[in-house]
Amino acid sequence: MLELKDISLAYGQRILLEKISVVFGDGRLTAMLGRNGAGKSTLMRAMLKMENPVNGHVLINGRDIRNMDTNDLARSVSFVGTEKIRVANLACSDLVALGRAPYTGRFGRLGDEDRRMVETALELTGMKDYAHRTTDSMSDGECQKVMIARALAQDTPVMLLDEPTAFLDIPGRYETAALLHRLASEAGKTIIFSTHDLDVALREADDILLLDPPDAVFGKTADITGSGAIEKVFGLSKGLSKGLSENYNCHEKNL
Repeated sequence: MLELKDISLAYGQRILLEKISVVFGDGRLTAMLGRNGAGKSTLMRAMLKMENPVNGHVLINGRDIRNMDTNDLARSVSFVGTEKIRVANLACSDLVALGRAPYTGRFGRLGDEDRRMVETALELTGMKDYAHRTTDSMSDGECQKVMIARALAQDTPVMLLDEPTAFLDIPGRYETAALLHRLASEAGKTIIFSTHDLDVALREADDILLLDPPDAVFGKTADITGSGAIEKVFGLSKGLSKGLSENYNCHEKNL
């Protein structure tokens, strides 16, 4: 579980978010939405102890991240960024094994448990058959799955992803979001991803965190889409988000 407690954030002299309190539950996928400049990246950096809030606290399972050292934090929260990873001389299994760094000590030697975690992460993401391939010969979607596998191998209760669907084609976007939803549900993790893909978020996320500086709205996806808040923030036609959500629900029932 990750909790934001009265968090206020600023960019320079400009207040981005003010006294935001949210509890992200275990086993749930949350999509973070907002216009460009709304503070999505800044808030995510604050969750990673890379940005100091003006005030407030970030708690993981009740512990303030300010009181965690680097290794302790690495065992509590994992992160997948927007960088395209292309490594010619490193097999996917070795890249995923880097996620075990918080557990392997200064020499980085993998034990039986570490190797098991790597294999499990590759299997959960559908990348087991790619274990001996290198990312320079893989598609963007495949590489994204490898980076998600690395975060899974890190074995943290909280996973954060910054725009994980940004460079993917339409099928890849839905596939990646569906994977995150499944991982949150099956592994009981708290998974939060920022995105500009409104349709993907409405289809796959359990909850929505909608940033509307200096405020934020948080709730179940169905409640947010029914409130008109998304239309207000993005300047969309009234009822559009609810219509998209209902269409997706009908589609899922007919599958």
